[in-house]
Amino acid sequence: MSSVSLQLPVAVILLGGGLVATFAGYRLLRALLALYGFVAGIILTPLVAGDLGTWELIAATVAGGLVGAGLAIGFYLAGVALLGAGLAAFILNLAMEGDPDVRLLLGTSVGGALVMLLVRHYVLIAATAFLGGWTAIVGGMAIAGHEAAVAAATGDVTQLFPMVPVDGQTPFAVGWLVLGLCGALVQLRARSRLRARKSGQR
Repeated sequence: MSSVSLQLPVAVILLGGGLVATFAGYRLLRALLALYGFVAGIILTPLVAGDLGTWELIAATVAGGLVGAGLAIGFYLAGVALLGAGLAAFILNLAMEGDPDVRLLLGTSVGGALVMLLVRHYVLIAATAFLGGWTAIVGGMAIAGHEAAVAAATGDVTQLFPMVPVDGQTPFAVGWLVLGLCGALVQLRARSRLRARKSGQR
């Protein structure tokens, strides 16, 4: 079972899962994390599995997908905290000349992680909207036979924006931006309605 044979099912999963993530990602976060982890496991396993027979490769690919799903679910909060710590450290380095004091850097990173966890709902809404938009566009382009998108669906994302300059991929970048913004707005509106409904029930 070659990576080429996985192209169409992976592209369909990327398109469908991407659209769901874009417009309902926060509400279905755990399921989507499992889906993306499973797809990542499916894509990566054949690259490292070596020369296996067909059935052994199928079993290894499914096992890799399950491992990917489990890891994605287990580490998402840690990922949000690390993102906050990294952004805080990056901003501190931009604001100061030279290397900051280690204690200041550590305190800023911890503070960034805590702030990110406090506002994780909005971070996760934006992340699922834009990640979902990207994967949906890649999946749709792969189904249509676009060469770079087909490569991305089989594990090589280096040919597509934002990995490459926007030159020559302006329609892709604009489509991604518009789809991501629309998805974020839909999710924020749904979250506001849910909170209003819960408040009304108290």
